[in-house]
Amino acid sequence: MTNTLQQIALVGNPNCGKTSLFNQLTGARQKVANYAGVTVERKEGFVNLPSGRRLSVLDLPGAYSLEATSPDEAITRAVCLGELANESLPDVLVCVVDATNLRLHLRFAVEVRRLGRPMILVLNMMDDAKRRGIIIDSSKLAQHLGVPVVETVAVKRQGIDQLLRVLESEALTPLPIADNQDIHQEVRLILADAVVMPRTTDERDDVLDRVLLHPVWGLVILAVLMFLIFQAVFAWAAPFMDGIESLMAVVSDTVTSSLSDGLLRSLLVDGIIAGVGGVLVFLPQILILFFFILSLEESGYLPRAAFLLDRLMFKAGLTGRAFIPLLSSFACAVPGIMATRSISDPRDRLTTIMVAPLMTCSARLPVYALLIGAFIPTQTVAGLFNLQGLVLFALYVGGIASALLVALVMKYVRRDKSEHALLLELPSYRFPDWRNVSLGLYERASIFIKRVGGIILALTVLLWVLLTFPHAPENATLPAIDYSWAGQIGHVLVWVFAPIGFTWQICIALIPGMAAREVVVAALGTVYALSGNDDAVSQQLGSLIASQWSLATALSLLVWFVFAPQCLATLATVQRETGSWKLVGLMTFYLFTLAYLASFITYQVAVALS
Repeated sequence: MTNTLQQIALVGNPNCGKTSLFNQLTGARQKVANYAGVTVERKEGFVNLPSGRRLSVLDLPGAYSLEATSPDEAITRAVCLGELANESLPDVLVCVVDATNLRLHLRFAVEVRRLGRPMILVLNMMDDAKRRGIIIDSSKLAQHLGVPVVETVAVKRQGIDQLLRVLESEALTPLPIADNQDIHQEVRLILADAVVMPRTTDERDDVLDRVLLHPVWGLVILAVLMFLIFQAVFAWAAPFMDGIESLMAVVSDTVTSSLSDGLLRSLLVDGIIAGVGGVLVFLPQILILFFFILSLEESGYLPRAAFLLDRLMFKAGLTGRAFIPLLSSFACAVPGIMATRSISDPRDRLTTIMVAPLMTCSARLPVYALLIGAFIPTQTVAGLFNLQGLVLFALYVGGIASALLVALVMKYVRRDKSEHALLLELPSYRFPDWRNVSLGLYERASIFIKRVGGIILALTVLLWVLLTFPHAPENATLPAIDYSWAGQIGHVLVWVFAPIGFTWQICIALIPGMAAREVVVAALGTVYALSGNDDAVSQQLGSLIASQWSLATALSLLVWFVFAPQCLATLATVQRETGSWKLVGLMTFYLFTLAYLASFITYQVAVALS
């Protein structure tokens, strides 16, 4: 191998452990972006070889075949062939396969081998293969394919050093392009000569699947699991949230005592600290939610949850493959919508895109947590369950139920009534790779903090300007904020939102909330701080609104956020994925209509019962 080696690309089927290998090679030295002109994610990192030379590592999207049937597979094929504009051809393709599932994964390896590019085959999860009694002759495998073979257990870093030595020392040269004989026949010949497999499935997987995939008990376990996750979001996060609130109070008091009264102090205390601090406090809850999602993904349970829910989702006009994109939408609708590229049927993909914003994304969590903490008492139900956690769980269920209902309506409206079977690979169960989970949490925290320090900070400063200027006239009889530009806008909008119980302060907060839902909390903190409520930060914002809003208003706002499409990034992603502004308009209209109607009913019923 010459010293010109600069970039390797990791390729492989989904669930082959490619991400674990990528994380072991690159650690935190990685960056995520999109390929030019498309919304497919591009993940690149760097690794140092034993000689000290730095190597770029590209993690390509998982693919089952180079005969692309989805945008992800199309990108992988294009990069491997050097067909993608502004993307250099990798020097070496590192094909990662699951050693316990060579019957499936080896087909893709043979396809990649036939490209004629320099290649290394990585046999990952070798510990699971040995435990199951699978014997793999790596030397024979290398002879058949004509490429170096490295055995690894990526989650434990076993074999990583050997892979680096191969990259450093092996003479990796282009291979002769193979003929076009039937791939399946070649795989069968290789398996017969190089692999001894006592049974096709793992006995432990079979035992667990008999329970977790049971048509009744499996659904019960899934429901209980999700319920406990939402209980933990409130119960575990409380001490950390209290710590952040105390820290922000100290910062606010320090700035207040250090600066004289004026515009600068108002900007820092009433604008930036009140706004940004009010959002930052919810970081622990978001990280706890993602901890469970990432752990379930690492364990191999999520595809089984998709299988369990396929029948229910099918009746609603969706497919089991929609489960993972919709679950991703609990983090953010943007990657959830992008993840629909794994759904090959255009009809099912469009339906999933249209209902993805109804999933309760993490940006809603600060709003839910603020309102639930302010208006729902901290008490236990049946001596076991946290009432606040129950309400949060109900909001998530409400979003899921709404998505199923909207999908059902679309099912009866569309012309194509054909049915499609679910074909899904179920990976082996395994303990989560805590390194992957930690990196995932680090990435999510970084994204959240960047939003707090970027768009949320910018919108908070802009809102402060709108709430501060113009100043009240000398003969003013109302608070100064009523004469500001934002105050005037809020008093106009309140005529539209009064039937659903929204105050003019809420109306103001909804405007910057169009950029990002969690900005609503920051906006409320700024509004009340500039309204003369100096305890908006030093005292919880929740206690402030609890003393000024009715329960009916709070419930109405909670329901509003179940439906309202207050995120321009989501709408922009829908346009990029579908290429249709008409669909963006349709989504905006139906979500706002549902939000207003649901909030109207909630508010009127709550008022009547109070």
